[in-house]
Amino acid sequence: MAVMKFIPETLKNLFKAPVTTAYPFEPAEYPERSRGHISIEIDDCIGCGMCVRACPLGALKVDKNEGTWEINRFDCIVCGYCVEKCPKKCLSVQTGYQTPGGDKTSELFKKSEEALRAEAEKKAEAARKAAEAKAALEAKKKAEKTEA
Repeated sequence: MAVMKFIPETLKNLFKAPVTTAYPFEPAEYPERSRGHISIEIDDCIGCGMCVRACPLGALKVDKNEGTWEINRFDCIVCGYCVEKCPKKCLSVQTGYQTPGGDKTSELFKKSEEALRAEAEKKAEAARKAAEAKAALEAKKKAEKTEA
């Protein structure tokens, strides 16, 4: 007789649309203000380290010389402080979640060879201009000394 209590509910659910979503076949809809994960456009990063200083848990590492940016996803709480402090705005909070992994490793991002080459050219150009400016200043000083 207890089965008879469930028959009206069963019949009612036969003619309703499903309550759940068809996740693998339709994209998941994340709630508003869900944290998701931090992503980076590594070629835009200047390696200043502002994100590292802003991270309260120390989940980030930046190596300007190597052109790398590293995040430990298990330590990151996606507070967004690094995103706020980034002067080039190359960090962002993406909705959705990372694919789960089996090991607790950090994720390393490395700049492309083209971006590293372009940075090296900019540094060389800046050093050349600084040397020219210094030489011009010294020549000006030398000219003033000879006049006096």
